[in-house]
Amino acid sequence: MIKYKRILLKLSGESLAGASKQGIDTVRLEEYADQIAEIASMGVQVGIVIGGGNIFRGLSGSKKGFDRVQGDQMGMLATVINSLALNSALQASGIKSRVLTSIRMEPIGEYYSKQYALECFERGEVVIIAGGTSNPYFTTDTASSLRAIEIEADVMLKGTRVDGVYTADPEKDKSAVKFDEITYDEIYSRNLRVMDLTATTMCKENNMPIYVFDMDTVGNLKKVILGEKIGTLVRN
Repeated sequence: MIKYKRILLKLSGESLAGASKQGIDTVRLEEYADQIAEIASMGVQVGIVIGGGNIFRGLSGSKKGFDRVQGDQMGMLATVINSLALNSALQASGIKSRVLTSIRMEPIGEYYSKQYALECFERGEVVIIAGGTSNPYFTTDTASSLRAIEIEADVMLKGTRVDGVYTADPEKDKSAVKFDEITYDEIYSRNLRVMDLTATTMCKENNMPIYVFDMDTVGNLKKVILGEKIGTLVRN
């Protein structure tokens, strides 16, 4: 029944903010935790990368006078805050989970390595990988692509507030048409921004499929795991 046995789930910080558009919405946080707990209890090995845009985004900060490197470092710390919040919510749901960080900051989180993450999976733990790539100038989309490839995930699931990839932004263009499947080459030729180009290229070159779906609708994550076609598959 289960289509994917090991996944890397990318969540956006903005979605975590809910209707307030900033900070952490506790209702949305619990909804996410419940959905993740549901698939983890089915035996799916779950790795997670969360953005930090609900707290601070380095690129937007640099446009307001912040040093880009320090701005990106602030964004990395924002991802740690979100990861700790989700970790707490998962544990409240009775799921074993652990925060690993790409930058040393014990005891807030343990230092990430591929081998340790795989050991956590074997123990039945959900692994939340915080801190981005640990380097400035890279987005959490790139971090999620990197981690998906490293942990040898079956698929990278990109949970967003839209239900897939469209010919144009469906929130701005009502005539936009949704793709059930699309190749990486088509993403390039149509200039679609599923993720930033670095992240997209990493997935293409390492044959890592991406599934884009609406995470904000409760129950959708389980549907994806069971193979229901509710979003868009991006592949070679």
